[in-house]
Amino acid sequence: MSSAYVTQPVSDQATAVHESVVSAETLVAQVRDEIVRAEPELSAWVELSTTYLDDARSEDMTPGRRPLRGVSVGVKDLIDVAGLPTRAGTTVTSALPATTDAACVRRLRELGAVVQGKTVTTEFGYFFPGPTRNPFHPGHTPGGSSSGSAAAVGAGVIPLALGTQTAGSLTRPASYCGAAGMVLAQGTTSLDGVTGLSPSLDSLGLLTRTVADLEYAYTAFTGRAPRTLGRAVVGTALRWHGSDLHAIDPAMTELLAALPGILATAGVDCADLEWDDHVQTLADDHLTVMGHEAAATLADTVDAHGEDLSPQLLSLVRTGHTVAADDHRAALIRRDRSRELLAEILGPTTVVVGPAAPGPAPKGLDATGSPVLSRPWQLLGCPVVVVPGARTADGLPLGLQVIGLPGSESHLFEVATALEPLLRARPDQSA
Repeated sequence: MSSAYVTQPVSDQATAVHESVVSAETLVAQVRDEIVRAEPELSAWVELSTTYLDDARSEDMTPGRRPLRGVSVGVKDLIDVAGLPTRAGTTVTSALPATTDAACVRRLRELGAVVQGKTVTTEFGYFFPGPTRNPFHPGHTPGGSSSGSAAAVGAGVIPLALGTQTAGSLTRPASYCGAAGMVLAQGTTSLDGVTGLSPSLDSLGLLTRTVADLEYAYTAFTGRAPRTLGRAVVGTALRWHGSDLHAIDPAMTELLAALPGILATAGVDCADLEWDDHVQTLADDHLTVMGHEAAATLADTVDAHGEDLSPQLLSLVRTGHTVAADDHRAALIRRDRSRELLAEILGPTTVVVGPAAPGPAPKGLDATGSPVLSRPWQLLGCPVVVVPGARTADGLPLGLQVIGLPGSESHLFEVATALEPLLRARPDQSA
């Protein structure tokens, strides 16, 4: 049986299994071969499932059409998978297997997906990196904390993976690893069975190879009606440069300078987002909220295992303990007001487009890059779609993020779908 199906779009894989063109068992076995082949250089996986073939055979024997039937998925190791431990990127957590699936994993199984295993994350989803390497250059970081999921998808070894985001935990690695990614609007899906860091900020995310796969997986996961293709709704995109928060790499600066022309080709007008003061305040308030809440979330862990935790995590907790409850409340009040103001700016049919990271993946594996360009939007609870396709002259990916308010997800996909082929066709793209 040809292994060509493992490279096909997610919808085509599920259709091929449903129509018995290829069995789920064969398909997931071929994906496992790809995982094993790439793993010595990628180091994206914590533990692989030993029941994946049995799970696939069950899909083959179950009647009916399911949108992710036989599609392989990787699960970030902050998310419970029955039969596998949830180590959260550290040795201080239990090595015993989880007894039940997280709600999001259970949902994917209901849709027909087959779990291949757990992917690498940073320590408790914060800054201390794991062993994963960037699929485009092994000497560069894959980002964090959804590093394993993004690298496995970006390398093409798996079509779908789960991640999470509290600051820039999904947008940054998606950008660095050349994957399409989506951060679901905060509070719109259950995080039952997910190891969190900051309840006001934690969100679930999806990673795929293309925006089309991402939209298909998101629509199946949420049960929303598919977007009407060919009907343009978004008239304007507001370009956000990100330079109000961080120095931007020249390659990303060049891409942003070209963005109005790229958007015009897609039939979308472009103007600049004039909101620097709010963005800066939101980024600062994100740190306040995350520190305060993480200190409470990790208090018992630090008390019991402080000597086994990284300096980065201990610093977060120490700083968080200095944040007064009144300051935390004030940050959330400003967040709510800023969300109202952003709604007035965007109206019903406008989105924001900006850099998903300051530039390509930095060299070295001892840090994961800056999440600052995601902080304002994560505090606001915005859904975000990361669009892959652009590259530096050295072949490293550059991701753009399309940002909107909860409920505008179809608008994000409209713009992201139009952008992706134009980014991939840019003349400075590496072969």
